[in-house]
Amino acid sequence: MTLLSADHVCVRYGAHEVLHDISLKIAPGEIVTILGPNGSGKSTLLRALLGILPVAEGRILREAGLRIGYVPQRLTIDRTMPITVRRFLSLPVRVRDRAAAGTLARVGMSGQEGAQMTALSGGQLQRVLLARALLGRPQLLMLDEPTAGLDQPGEAAFYRLIEEVRAETGAAVLMVSHDLHVVMAASDRVICLNGHICCEGTPRVVSTAPEYRALFGLGTQGALALYRHEHDHDHRDGHPQHHHHHGHDHDHA
Repeated sequence: MTLLSADHVCVRYGAHEVLHDISLKIAPGEIVTILGPNGSGKSTLLRALLGILPVAEGRILREAGLRIGYVPQRLTIDRTMPITVRRFLSLPVRVRDRAAAGTLARVGMSGQEGAQMTALSGGQLQRVLLARALLGRPQLLMLDEPTAGLDQPGEAAFYRLIEEVRAETGAAVLMVSHDLHVVMAASDRVICLNGHICCEGTPRVVSTAPEYRALFGLGTQGALALYRHEHDHDHRDGHPQHHHHHGHDHDHA
């Protein structure tokens, strides 16, 4: 069974082809990470899959009645318009207090209903966005660069949260990542995008693919570092695997 698929999709802005011949499938419960440099069409691909952007060629198929939870890349909150976390969770669909409390607890934001959205840290904001996406009991979570702007501990904690959500709800996850050298270890597949699909496979397969090296360079000695739980560090060389990524650059768009 496939929740969502793209079949030879092309997306154009005017005469400019942003995405060329994209084919992919998302199965229930799997975590798929899309990696790509700025301008590679990652957000465009998400918007096309969501049905927000028209495709010039090919087609996108969604399972009938598919429930998608979308976590946008950045949310700009008008600082002159105060809005509490609780009120935000009821946009655009009102939710009961119990549901709001339950989903906030799930994302580690218990008791924060009265907090002002503008007062939240980056990591807290991402958790509230995730909470709102989870309220619709999605079969597929789509996250657009959810850890952009977070530090490494924040990124690791958010990835861990996504793993827990997948384990508990069975939701599939499609995540666009801004970080070319670090990927969540729980990713079943990584898709490298640069206008087209350059390579795809498990994180380990992709990290050794010449296309990945050619596209993303050798920022972490060419290694794709995996965020893992503390209990399954890879100690082969005496260092936990997710400490390899010193000095990789976050490309803030």
